[in-house]
Amino acid sequence: MDTARKFFFGPTPEEQKRKCNALIRSNTRKLDRDLANLKALQSKTRNLILQASKRAQRNPSQAAQAKAETRIFAKELLRVRKQESRIATSKATLASVGMQVNEAFAMRKIEGSIKNSTGIMKDVNTLVRLPELTGTMQELSQELMKAGIIEEMVGDTLENDELLEDGDEEAEGEVDKVLGEVLKDRVQTPAAQVPQEPAAPAPVPGQTEPEEEEMDSEEVLAQMRGRLEALKS
Repeated sequence: MDTARKFFFGPTPEEQKRKCNALIRSNTRKLDRDLANLKALQSKTRNLILQASKRAQRNPSQAAQAKAETRIFAKELLRVRKQESRIATSKATLASVGMQVNEAFAMRKIEGSIKNSTGIMKDVNTLVRLPELTGTMQELSQELMKAGIIEEMVGDTLENDELLEDGDEEAEGEVDKVLGEVLKDRVQTPAAQVPQEPAAPAPVPGQTEPEEEEMDSEEVLAQMRGRLEALKS
């Protein structure tokens, strides 16, 4: 009986509301996972900057290469932070959509009809163009159109494209700020205040010191960029 009702009359408003809320929760969990991954990637990138800086101080012959690597990693850190900021903004927008959708269904109970919401349509249009959420947001937009909350969306109505565009190449000044922040203690701490490290134990005769594992910066960068692209899929 219930199946026949759905076939002829479609889902009830309460069923539509549950479906929309389920899609919103699913998208929120996806963004939470992406934010956690970006925080881990940001921490790893900071460590790479510190490692390159230490290598420059420890081995003057590699100072020029290590300095170049710190700037490369700083640019990657800027990209990670920009993506993290974009996803955090998208999560806030998604939360706003959830509240507006529930309000729209509540008004439908009171007034017996539902009105199109340009605010929801604009927010959903923003989110549906976010690479991380394209598929599930399209499904949500279809459910909202079925419920009469939004009209069919037009792709070129979005005004806030800056949330979705890849930024231009970072200015050197921004890179300097990142390096100043990450290397703050190493750069600004007076030499007299730097605690002395304990002397290393004398090497045992006949035993060679383990060679420090060299870091392939190009390979690391490729892995980091691969992770960033994976977050968009």
